[in-house]
Amino acid sequence: MVPGKKPPQDASKKSTLKIAAAALAASSIENYDFFIYGTAAALVFPDLFFPGQSPLAGALLSFSTFAIGFIARPVGAVIFGHLGDVHGRKRSLVMVLLTMGLGTTLIGVLPTYDAIGPGAPLLLVLLRLVQGIALGGQTGGVILLAMESAPPRRRGFYSSFALAGGPAGILVGNFAFLIADGITDSDSFDAWGWRLPFLASVALLGLTIYIQLRIEETKAFKRLQRAAAAESGEEAGPFVKPKPEPVPEPVPVVVPEGRAARAARSPVLEALRRYPRRIVLIGGAYIGINVTYYLFMTFAVAYGTNDDILDMPKSRMLLGVLCGAAVQLVMLPVAGALSDRFGRRGMLTVGSALVGVWAFVFWPLLNTESPVVIVIAFVVGLGLLHTTMYAPQGAFFAETFPTETRYSAMSLSIQVASVVGGALAPLIATSLYAWTDSWLAIAAYMAGVCLITVVSVLLLPETYRIDVEETAAARPAEADEAGTVTSI
Repeated sequence: MVPGKKPPQDASKKSTLKIAAAALAASSIENYDFFIYGTAAALVFPDLFFPGQSPLAGALLSFSTFAIGFIARPVGAVIFGHLGDVHGRKRSLVMVLLTMGLGTTLIGVLPTYDAIGPGAPLLLVLLRLVQGIALGGQTGGVILLAMESAPPRRRGFYSSFALAGGPAGILVGNFAFLIADGITDSDSFDAWGWRLPFLASVALLGLTIYIQLRIEETKAFKRLQRAAAAESGEEAGPFVKPKPEPVPEPVPVVVPEGRAARAARSPVLEALRRYPRRIVLIGGAYIGINVTYYLFMTFAVAYGTNDDILDMPKSRMLLGVLCGAAVQLVMLPVAGALSDRFGRRGMLTVGSALVGVWAFVFWPLLNTESPVVIVIAFVVGLGLLHTTMYAPQGAFFAETFPTETRYSAMSLSIQVASVVGGALAPLIATSLYAWTDSWLAIAAYMAGVCLITVVSVLLLPETYRIDVEETAAARPAEADEAGTVTSI
């Protein structure tokens, strides 16, 4: 070994860790931007943008704008999925970060209803749409950035860093609101304190520059580029070494169009044509994860602080969310590593079943209004049980699709599911409580979506032992939906 140089294995591990850290940072800030909207929707938006309503009516209107962000997410999945499958994961992620940073910062300077009247909620909806489009491309981008660069048997562990951005973003976002609430009185918080967490999202600019300049494209996408070059006989971007000039054939030869070339035309259409069953089942698997996550993270805050329900202090509920998110942040890499050893499907089904059962314990614990009991409710429900279903999803969903359409197919699956899942979850939960005046309907709703996840996962094949070294060109194109999982 040359003195002063690290062994190739150590250098590769360092590069993988750097990519995982970048995925964690990108996911954290993106989720921070998206979730602080949910916190603001629960705490201040009803009064600032929908004045003159009853507490429950204001909450319904505020959560309606929250849901609009989800409606835009499939649009982002198509736009950034195409960009990621055709031009690279890194380029797509950079564009995602810039879009989210712009939308969130502008919310921080948005005038309220008292200043400009009905124009205020309209502008709020527009910027929420921008956030939704960005997050629609973010999930696939950060997961693939980490997973496709990971060692063969560590994809669950490394992809969990991208997923850890969810609780990390919640943690930082709620801390930001706690600090803003702590340094202002009630009137100042409503006037300008709530804006500070949104304005802090300018940090995305620095991270975007770092990813653009210092992070390499994923190994899987490089292999896809080489496969495309082999099919076309031409150089495919900066990742492929130049080939010698081919000897001209005396007779023209028609070369069949390969998989990579077909997907490059429209990865979304190719995925829909070839993998409709997988897309539907991945969406079903995601619904339980997504709905329960937003009920823990967003609706529970409104449930605890709403004047018509428990009317507890904001800080008490935010503390519970913070503790649950902190435990989840620590446990995600552990659960991700366990999925590398024992498989993804078992963890997803067990975690989903346990969360469905815990739903009937969680809301009564909140009803005690005890700070300690509320923390326990979030730590067990969110930090431990939800993590069991949340951690394996990134690797499991990505491994279900082949490289050439992975970004588009995975993003489309989870973002369409998020429209009927997380988008409507706070709205449905609020309506169920208003209709029944009971937490039981909300618990039954959580158990129902968890059952959908269990059934969907059981109908999908296990994926954690797929040979990561196989290229997309190494296998013939499948008739597909026959249960065979393509290579990474």
